[in-house]
Amino acid sequence: MSVLRAYFLPHPPLAVPQVGRGDEKKIQKTLDAFDRTAKEIAALKPETIVFITPHSILYADYFHISPGKGAKGSFARFGAPGVGFDVGYDREMADKIIEIAESKELPAGYMGERDPALDHGVTVPLWFINRYFNDFNIVRISQSGESPSSHYLLGQAIQTAAEKIGRRTVLIASGDLSHKLPGSHYGYAPEGVEYDKRITEVMASADFLSAFNIPESLRERAGECGHNSLMVLAGIFDSAEVTSELYSYEGPFGVGYGIACFSPGKADESRNFLEQYEKQSLQQALEIKKGEDAYQTLARQSLEYTVKTSRRLELPEDLPKELLNKRAGVFVSLHKNGALRGCIGTISPAAENIGREIIRNAVSAGLEDGRFLPVTEDELPFLTYKVDVLMPTEPISGPEELDVKKYGVIVTSGYKRGLLLPNLDGIDTVDEQIAIAKRKAGIRDGETVSLERFEVIRHE
Repeated sequence: MSVLRAYFLPHPPLAVPQVGRGDEKKIQKTLDAFDRTAKEIAALKPETIVFITPHSILYADYFHISPGKGAKGSFARFGAPGVGFDVGYDREMADKIIEIAESKELPAGYMGERDPALDHGVTVPLWFINRYFNDFNIVRISQSGESPSSHYLLGQAIQTAAEKIGRRTVLIASGDLSHKLPGSHYGYAPEGVEYDKRITEVMASADFLSAFNIPESLRERAGECGHNSLMVLAGIFDSAEVTSELYSYEGPFGVGYGIACFSPGKADESRNFLEQYEKQSLQQALEIKKGEDAYQTLARQSLEYTVKTSRRLELPEDLPKELLNKRAGVFVSLHKNGALRGCIGTISPAAENIGREIIRNAVSAGLEDGRFLPVTEDELPFLTYKVDVLMPTEPISGPEELDVKKYGVIVTSGYKRGLLLPNLDGIDTVDEQIAIAKRKAGIRDGETVSLERFEVIRHE
């Protein structure tokens, strides 16, 4: 195996003395673990270090690999312009990663660079490594908005590339843990503590299936930036034994910093975690579909028919009468592995009945939601469906007449109008509900708005 070892490392600039100016001593456990890691990397003498970073350019549907012969960087934006870096890129290794990623239908490449300067997701670990060793080139790869499964596949591609060209390689998965721990200037969320507990247990045990099973909603509430870096690391060791050790964990500034080491062992087909996760996810989706009602089944049949045939499903004749005889606005939400995969709806009815409203909006949710790539046929078995039928809206005088669990909200300012459904995971306050609806509509703070509320009949 050509990936000699992999490390999960945080990237707090204040860990560098010229930036921290004494504050770095408040994370001494992290500094000691960084130092240990750097010495170990120096002893391994890798030819190439692959960095996975959340702080270079990030695309929703594409893994960006930094192009060119090399790059420079510094801590100028953190008040220490005199601390600089100048690294060479391993273009042969990067080319091979792209080639193998493409064979896995993973979108990866050099296009779309906006800022060639090294980001602190790279420079902070690099500062510690360079104290002991600097005879290597690097590959810098950005996280993407793709799923954890896609990041795992990228890890497999990196491992295969290192093997094929015989490159002595170390992987650095750069990322901080929760930014919502007690004392954080981002604000406190109890999910931050829960996330850090669960993810550090993964680091200590190398139980990567558990990382797959951390819900996206928990990650979002925790405000982490390293989960998908860790999923790339996990993919490096697909179907192999792993010896792992959590070197340190602390969060004195309200942000979790974890450092862990992962070393490969012999082949172990029982650790094919992506395959296990996909089987588990498929079974869960099948179980959910067994409990579908007529509304959900119609949404599912509509999207599946259009994806497979490129035609629109005709309205079935054996539907419940309310689907044929009533009109209403309808939102259809798709979920895959518990995460939102698309959501499109109509505030007021646009079709002759609820059934046709569902057929149209299910297709739009799967193929036309601009936040996501269109659903593919391979994804269909993993999707589950939620249908919200909107009751008539009513104007209200202010937020005090809202209840996030009971009412959805419509926020209007001039021609701009935003809607948010009620009782959504991770939205616990009226202020959050209104803020998200305003953001969806492009309404800025300070603009005068009017509010409406509505109830829904939810089919899930």
